[in-house]
Amino acid sequence: MPVSDAILTQILAQLDAMQVSQQTMQAKLDAITGNKKDTTPLEPKHDSDHGRSSSMTSDNAASSPIAVAPPKASLSSAAPTVGTPKTQIIGGTDKEREKLLYPGRVNLTTYPDQFGIEPHPMQWGAADPKTRGAIICSRLPSSIKHRNAVGAHSGSYSIYRALSIAMGSLSPTHKPDYSQTEPPVSIPPQPSWSDPSKIVSFDPYGHLVPSVYHKEIEEDGLDIRPSIAVTKAHLKMSELDESARKGEIEVDGKIVLKSRPATNADGSVSNAYSGVEVAVSKAAVEPVWYLPGVAERFGISESLLRRALFEDTGGMYPELITRPDIKVFLPPIGNLTVYIFGNPAFMSDKSKELTLRVHDECNGSDVFGSDICTCKPYLTYAIEECIRGAQKGGVGVVVYFRKEGRALGEVTKYLVYNLRKRGGDSADKYFKSTELIAGVKDMRFQALMPDVLHWLGITKIDKMVSMSDMKYDAIVKSGIPILHRYDIPDHLIPPDSRVEIDAKIAAGYFSSGKQVTEADLIKTVGRTWEEAEH
Repeated sequence: MPVSDAILTQILAQLDAMQVSQQTMQAKLDAITGNKKDTTPLEPKHDSDHGRSSSMTSDNAASSPIAVAPPKASLSSAAPTVGTPKTQIIGGTDKEREKLLYPGRVNLTTYPDQFGIEPHPMQWGAADPKTRGAIICSRLPSSIKHRNAVGAHSGSYSIYRALSIAMGSLSPTHKPDYSQTEPPVSIPPQPSWSDPSKIVSFDPYGHLVPSVYHKEIEEDGLDIRPSIAVTKAHLKMSELDESARKGEIEVDGKIVLKSRPATNADGSVSNAYSGVEVAVSKAAVEPVWYLPGVAERFGISESLLRRALFEDTGGMYPELITRPDIKVFLPPIGNLTVYIFGNPAFMSDKSKELTLRVHDECNGSDVFGSDICTCKPYLTYAIEECIRGAQKGGVGVVVYFRKEGRALGEVTKYLVYNLRKRGGDSADKYFKSTELIAGVKDMRFQALMPDVLHWLGITKIDKMVSMSDMKYDAIVKSGIPILHRYDIPDHLIPPDSRVEIDAKIAAGYFSSGKQVTEADLIKTVGRTWEEAEH
């Protein structure tokens, strides 16, 4: 039965009355508790809710059985308030601590036209960081009305922060002291930083936050945090020790240095070969997604991207749906790390030879040396190539992404291992085994990967140590030419990894030597569990 205009008008009038009543009660509560203006819940504006909230309800209800309630009918769906304890909250019961930490109601989301909402101006791709605007996702009272980003800093590690606060070991209002944390290595602005199409997956100003947004942090009291940190270190790897011992890597005293003598168990100096260590500059980068740019990179609409992110994070971030005015999302995923061998200034110098390896995480091989794949030997080989390139006057770069198991995760990867070993581990079944479990053979989707290269100022790559056609195509498509490609030498491939390599070559991966056809794949077979047991 159609609803008459009179009934709709009556419903809206009742909702208006409920809103006024709720605001009145909140004002009385504030007067009693002495709450400051900045800690009161954000309320919907009275004058412009009807049209927007009605259309939002009908649009969402038509496309999903889960409808987003409009702010008029969900007066508790305002932004949260957070207590401001000066020290950690340790004593008392859980209920008492909860009331101290979160004195307000449980508020699920915000809307663009709520009273007090004033997002910090944001112009993604602006050349000046002040014009671009700081990334603010904090829900603390000083910043909540100025948020221009959905999500939380630290990616997946934000969950550990929540646990630390709940246990009373961390105050939610702890203010970091950024003095003495500035980068010891310069990563200066590049032309690509002001091209909104070149960098969409992290904040290029992330390592400069304490300096370029000093006023906003110190004077305005906004909770703005770095999303990139740059430092220097020495690498120590047993594989590099062995290469130096064989004379395959030169100990030059600048990039490759002789390690200090080791000590014996009794504390005396050992006469054993102590190996080498490698001087590097490195940067840790947390993801910050500019949603319009990410959507464009993948050739989908922003609304579809937002809906998919909302649904497949279990509805963790309702503001992906309710705050279309917020264009930045800090996803709960792992970060990336950049390792630079040689002078970092050479990365943007076209006259210098640049060697690159883009490596996706493989904990089993990279750390524990599993022989079922080539990840560790390939990574080690690339590091040595970067060192040799730097020693010749160029620069080497290794970018390490947290995309375990082709971004399918380690659990899925191990399930695939089980299937392969039980079903006959032949190269012709390599990708099919993954698709049976995961439904797709790869979810790394390298479209966002070149962003970090543009951030570093890389405009051409002389040597790319990679067989991946997905990585090669993504980099070249982004405007960075690759002059030479290098696959892993045959003598570095573990015998049980031949299945992986042959399957990849047959699928179109780059190979400078051996060519593999689909008919050849059945001949390449890995070890069974029984053969590997001793």
